[in-house]
Amino acid sequence: MSKSGARILVVDDEIEILRALQRSLAAHGFEVFTASNGEDALEAITHYRPDLMLLDLGLPGISGLEVTKRVREQSNLPIIVLSVKDAERDKVQALDLGADDYVPKPFGIDEVLARIRVALRHTAQVQAGTEPIFTVGPLKVDFAQRLVQVKGQEVKLTPTEYDLLKALIKNRGKIMTRHMLLSQVWGTGYGTESHYLHVYIGQLRRKIEPDTTHPRFILTISGVGYRFSSDDD
Repeated sequence: MSKSGARILVVDDEIEILRALQRSLAAHGFEVFTASNGEDALEAITHYRPDLMLLDLGLPGISGLEVTKRVREQSNLPIIVLSVKDAERDKVQALDLGADDYVPKPFGIDEVLARIRVALRHTAQVQAGTEPIFTVGPLKVDFAQRLVQVKGQEVKLTPTEYDLLKALIKNRGKIMTRHMLLSQVWGTGYGTESHYLHVYIGQLRRKIEPDTTHPRFILTISGVGYRFSSDDD
């Protein structure tokens, strides 16, 4: 699979949005399939085997949240949620259920294309296997040695700080909700302990960010969680 020619399933019950996305994505070299409800979306996934799905949450019948849940139970298909700005709870729930990213409505095609590129790149990296050494700008992480360096100098991280950084890097480009990070790093019993995460994110930034007032790597997604951003994201 490559970014150009990737198969995209667009699911939205607003026909104007559906057609606009279909035309724009096709013009950029993607093979596009569409569905206007949850049932058709699930059938299309089985039939067309898309590389990525753009999914509206407010679908008739089977909801977008339920579609996300069912898809994630069976595959790692990248899912980018299309959400209205006031649907904050649904957006966070979709990410917790396994959606990879979200684009708020109304949106521009350039923003959608950027999110698609990040999601497809992340999928390709996962399929290729985890690299033993990750480097971006002044930051270098050797996963085999559990070694972190900034500008060639070793940075001492606590085990929890390292596990948090690793979780963010392994999911770079993807929004990680607070619940997801807490559950992965601290355990399922800590899923609501947001203060732990806030403290450790602050500590990590002080150790790896060139400028903590303008984070380059660990970005805050307001009201949702965090995203690790590489230079090419």
